[in-house]
Amino acid sequence: MNLELFIARRLFGTRKGEHRISKPAVTIAQWGVSVGIIVMIVSMCIVVGFKHEIKEKIIGFGGHIQVRNYEASDFGENPVTATIDDIRTLESCQGVVHIQQFIQKPGLISVGDEFEGIIVKGIGDGYDSTFIASHIVEGSFPHFSDTAASNKILISRIIANKLKIAQGDKINIYFVQNGIKARRMTVEGIYETNLNEMDELLAITDIYTTRRLNGWNSEQSAGLEISVSDYDNVSAIRDSMVSCIEEIANRHRQGLYVQTVEEMNPRMFAWLEILDGTVWIILVLVLGIAGFTVISGLLILILEKSNLIGVMKALGAQDASVRRIFLYYAMFIIGRGMLWGNIIGFTLCLLQKATGIIALDPTMYYMDRVPIMFTWWLIPMNIVMFIISVAMLVLPSMLISRIEPTKAIKFE
Repeated sequence: MNLELFIARRLFGTRKGEHRISKPAVTIAQWGVSVGIIVMIVSMCIVVGFKHEIKEKIIGFGGHIQVRNYEASDFGENPVTATIDDIRTLESCQGVVHIQQFIQKPGLISVGDEFEGIIVKGIGDGYDSTFIASHIVEGSFPHFSDTAASNKILISRIIANKLKIAQGDKINIYFVQNGIKARRMTVEGIYETNLNEMDELLAITDIYTTRRLNGWNSEQSAGLEISVSDYDNVSAIRDSMVSCIEEIANRHRQGLYVQTVEEMNPRMFAWLEILDGTVWIILVLVLGIAGFTVISGLLILILEKSNLIGVMKALGAQDASVRRIFLYYAMFIIGRGMLWGNIIGFTLCLLQKATGIIALDPTMYYMDRVPIMFTWWLIPMNIVMFIISVAMLVLPSMLISRIEPTKAIKFE
C-alpha cells in the first residue's frame, strides 16, 4: 500500500478539527480551481461556437471555394464558362461534395419614392439552399429554375424594414447595364442571418433572370461555388483542383482563379483569429488565480500540520515522503474543484445552448444570442490544467524540508 497516499486520503476525508483555520482555506482553494474550470469551459465553448457560427454564415453565402474570371469585377461582367462535363470533372476531385453556379448583379429596389441599392444574386435549381432556407423568417424559399423566370425574390429583413416591404409585396428592381432594365418581382420570402455585411445588400432570385440581363448562355455564370467535405483541408483541396481549373480555362480560352473562403474574407477571418489569442490570455490569468489559491491553501495546511510533520520526521520519515503526502492532499483539492467546475461549467453551457437565455445585440455580434459549441479540446485542457496546478505546488511544498522535528512537535 502507498503509505503517503493513505495518509493523504485520511487527512482529506476526516471531519475532525473542522474548526481549524485550514478548512476555509481548503474550501477557498477548491472553489478557486472550480471557478477556473468554469471560466475555461464557458470561454472555450463560446469562442468555438462564435467562430463556428460566423464561418458557417460566410460559407453559406459564398461556399468554401470560388472559381472566378480574372477579368471580372466583383459582379462578374466577364463570365466563367463551364459545361456540365466541366462541372462533373471538378466534382470528381477528392474532397469536393457540391458545385453550383451563381451570378451577381447590382441593382436598385424601388418602392414608391424610396430606393435602395442591392446586389441581386441569381441561383438555379441545383443550388444548395440549406443555409438561406434555414434563416427564412417570413414566407418561404421558392424554387428557382435555370430555364425559366420565376419573378420571385428573397430579400433580407434589413432591406424589408428600410423600405417597409412585406412578404407577398411586388417591387420593381432596376439594373443599369447598356441602359436601364427593369424587372417586377414578388417578395416570396424574407431572410435574416444577422451578418449585416450581407443582409444589407443581398437579394436572391433565379439565375435565369440574371443570365438574360447579362445576355449569357446556360454555360456562363459569374463564378462557381464549391463545397468541400472537410473545411480543415480546404486549402489542400483547392490546390488539388488547380490543374482541372487550368484545363477548363484553356479549353474555353479564359483566365480563371481559385480562392478559398478565407482568402475572399481576410478581414473577417483575421478578426476571428484574434479571438484565439484573447482566450489564451484569459486561460493564463485564470490558471494563475487558481494556482495562487491552491498554493495559499497548501501553505496554510503545512503550517497547521507542522506538528504532524515533526512527528513523522521524528519517526524517520524522509522529507520527500512527507512532501508527497501534502502533494497528494493538494491533488484531492484540485480534483474535487475540477469536478465541480466541470459539472457547473457544462451545465451552464447546456442551459445556454438549449434556451439561449443570454441574448446579444445582432448589429454588433452577428447573432442574437451567445453561441455554444462543445469541443474535444476541453478534455486535454482539463488534463493540462490539472498537471500545471500540481506542478505549481512542488516548490511551495519544499517548505516541509525547513521544518525541524524538535521545534515542530512543540508547535501549536
